[in-house]
Amino acid sequence: MLQTLEEWLWWEHLWLPANVSWSDLEDKEDHVYAKASQLYAALPCALGLLLVRYLFERYLAMPLANGWGIKDMVRLTAEQNSILEKYFCSQTRNPSQVDMMSLCKKTGWPERRVGVWFRRRRNQERPGLRKRFCEASWRCAFYVFAFLGGILALYNKPWLYDLKEVWAEFPKQSMLPSQYWYYLLEMGFYLSLILSLTFDVKRKDFNEQVIHHIATLTLLSFSWVSNYIRIGTLVMAVHDSSDILLEGAKMFNYAKWHQTANAMFVVFTLLFMITRLIIFPFWLIHCTWVYPMERFAPFFGYYFFNIMLMVLQILHIYWAFLISRMVYKFIFSKLEGDVRSDEEEDDSDPPKGKTHKWGHMNGAGARGRANGH
Repeated sequence: MLQTLEEWLWWEHLWLPANVSWSDLEDKEDHVYAKASQLYAALPCALGLLLVRYLFERYLAMPLANGWGIKDMVRLTAEQNSILEKYFCSQTRNPSQVDMMSLCKKTGWPERRVGVWFRRRRNQERPGLRKRFCEASWRCAFYVFAFLGGILALYNKPWLYDLKEVWAEFPKQSMLPSQYWYYLLEMGFYLSLILSLTFDVKRKDFNEQVIHHIATLTLLSFSWVSNYIRIGTLVMAVHDSSDILLEGAKMFNYAKWHQTANAMFVVFTLLFMITRLIIFPFWLIHCTWVYPMERFAPFFGYYFFNIMLMVLQILHIYWAFLISRMVYKFIFSKLEGDVRSDEEEDDSDPPKGKTHKWGHMNGAGARGRANGH
């Protein structure tokens, strides 16, 4: 049964064009091909990156936060109340007006006191400013390193300048060492993001983040096995460019260098719109959707790959909408707002209608890495 399942899983018609078999992709003297077994290296790479992240945040990001005077806000602790604590943990962090009245009756507290308790209790759950700064610093450092690595891997390749070269002699395209390490680094990073979801800053688009990371790893894995490596490296490089600016803007925002942060965010917004809403769909998806038809008949992998790219493009549009709302508030309301992450609440704040910090926006959430993202 297992043998039958394995044969079905590696059925050539799922992964390869017609008249191409796995035997055609066996290593020869002048050609070395990507192999599915090489994907196992992503796990130790992810664990290694988690260790590097821990050391980076402790010995580089935290001293930098100290040097820039970044401090966590002093938070008032919510009073001990078993009824409210049980409701907070088992029901919701933001009770409705009807539930507030019910809780007032159960506790014997006035509505304002119950409201203050929930605001203080929510603040206790929110990560401190220093944690967010360290997380942004790590992501920024990774994207700088990955983007520079991508440029080194691509600058002298013909498919960077002529997208039709992506499919030249496909799928019998030899894997280059630079492509292997670039893929391994990116796969390890996104796998590390999944492993760290439980202790990273949790944002409102948490579900979209999970979908994004899973889709990223799925497309990376599929493109590796099917030898869609050339287009994968192009997509990764395109996306890493704007992520650097976003994470850098967040760092400066936490350090209260607001003019620098705002300038970087404006540049990030322009670059995001160009790369995710123009280059990605009209150049890269066009490259994977149209050009292959000139060389071989469509097969399952062709449809699967392009459908997944379209799913990620939908995520691009969703995040572009969030970014546009931030820019609108920034320009017309003079509000450093983020529609994704709650700001610290004062005891005088109303339960609803909170402001937000755009600086909390997650780099991963601002991206969508097709086949590589």
